[in-house]
Amino acid sequence: MPGRLLPLLTPDPQTGAALGQALGVNRVTVNTLARRLIDSGVPVQVTRHGYALSAGTPAPQFVRRTTPLGSTLRYHGTVGSTQDEVRAWADHPAAPAPHGAVVVAERQTAGRGRRGRPWDTTHGTLVFSVLLRHGPGGGPLTLPELTLLPLAAGVAVVHAAQVGGLKWPNDLLSPDRRKLAGVLLEADLRGEEARRAVLGIGVNVSAAPPEAAHLTEYRPDLTRAALLGDLLAELHRWLSATPTQILQAWRDVNLTLGRPVRVKTPAGPVEGTAHDLDHNGSLIVHTPGGPVTVSAGDVQLIGSLDPRGPAP
Repeated sequence: MPGRLLPLLTPDPQTGAALGQALGVNRVTVNTLARRLIDSGVPVQVTRHGYALSAGTPAPQFVRRTTPLGSTLRYHGTVGSTQDEVRAWADHPAAPAPHGAVVVAERQTAGRGRRGRPWDTTHGTLVFSVLLRHGPGGGPLTLPELTLLPLAAGVAVVHAAQVGGLKWPNDLLSPDRRKLAGVLLEADLRGEEARRAVLGIGVNVSAAPPEAAHLTEYRPDLTRAALLGDLLAELHRWLSATPTQILQAWRDVNLTLGRPVRVKTPAGPVEGTAHDLDHNGSLIVHTPGGPVTVSAGDVQLIGSLDPRGPAP
């Protein structure tokens, strides 16, 4: 029932009588529904002028969607994880989520980042996940496509944010090297193909954990709804790009290559100078013992902070 009220709310207050007439209920019921939305984490404002949704809230009625990504969008106050919400929706027996379906939430209680780390969210953070059922050509997602997806997503994030650059593979850092955003890709593999993939993105928009940055420091008028629309358009663009285009675009916006780095890998730490990417998007590090190719790991830019952010 509270979900019936949400699509009617706008940034401008509406009276309980007007909303009740639209829903076919009385003002007391409207107030009850609004309070339930607030309890779930949705930023509903209740004043003597009526009921409104905070400006810039990434609810479906406020998000510009011009591509298949996000054409189907669900907005929640609080969820365990947007990744898990998308996966459960994809497996729904009667109405499974289509390719490009998006779940966005105000808060996660069990969000996760790379290597199982907590994915912190606060009010002012944009957190969403996208279901990818097929590759750019419409066929199954292949392993080579999967390896470049995180880099393509990182390029999309920096283009939409219009601020900062990328630390390998896809952390968005501010101009002073504080974390702004990150990306998590989870795939259900079947041999050399993926049955589906779920791409999660978290961006500090108007708030950030200590030592991290948020985008409104650089773009004061930016809203989460506007950023989500821009991100979905950029994701559509870069997830459809060729490997050569993705790798070059990543090089153009990176903050990693040519710098001393320390990389934590499953096989142990690697220290040297980040040299380039190979054709799979792996990081080539020149060490005193020779070049080392890193396909997975956590990069620290030596001599700079590597602060916490909302995503992996």
